[in-house]
Amino acid sequence: MLPPGMVQDVGLQAVVMLAAVALMWVMWFGVPRSVAQALKGGGPGRARVEARGHFVKGAQLLGRSRSSGGGGVAASKALAREAEAEAERAIALDPSDAACHILKALALERQGQSAAALASLDAALEPRVARSLGAWEKSDALLKRAELLLAEEDNSKRRRRRGAAAEVAAEADLKEAVELNGKNAKALCMLATCYEKKGMSAEARRAFQQALEAESRFSEAKAGLDRLS
Repeated sequence: MLPPGMVQDVGLQAVVMLAAVALMWVMWFGVPRSVAQALKGGGPGRARVEARGHFVKGAQLLGRSRSSGGGGVAASKALAREAEAEAERAIALDPSDAACHILKALALERQGQSAAALASLDAALEPRVARSLGAWEKSDALLKRAELLLAEEDNSKRRRRRGAAAEVAAEADLKEAVELNGKNAKALCMLATCYEKKGMSAEARRAFQQALEAESRFSEAKAGLDRLS
């Protein structure tokens, strides 16, 4: 069984932080001066700026959902639903911005709606939309989709129907994630575990080693190497 969840927050997982996530995404998808100038008038530029406002608000809401342990599950899910609504508003204004689709996916995942979250990630990774992502951001999006696919695979009620296809799709996503960012330790570790399950010991060992080179304290990669030694 693959390691559940992300152990280390990279890229997409910055959304779990209240203020930092908004700043991170604004830095990644910062509004160009030409778009900022469009605030003075109407048109697509203004819509894009308004979309970013909904995105930042949604990211903050999702961060609060992640950190609202004392408020209970209901409060956390309510915040995630609000984040989803803000993401949908952003998508309506700027459907070509992958970040908005990713935010919606993470909000849906927080609500336990993995199938819907996968659909939103599929939308974010469509070629015409994914071009708004940098290489490392796309790598993280592919990693998140692989995680959700493998979580679906581990659902015993669906495994017989979808398990094999989900594993193949997840492995393809992980390979592309590593190609885009060779230092994506989590993707390397998950890919290594896929290889390990298939009996590809040499490939698994190599990927675990690469994960450790990218992140020397990655305990999952160390454990994987120990299993293969």
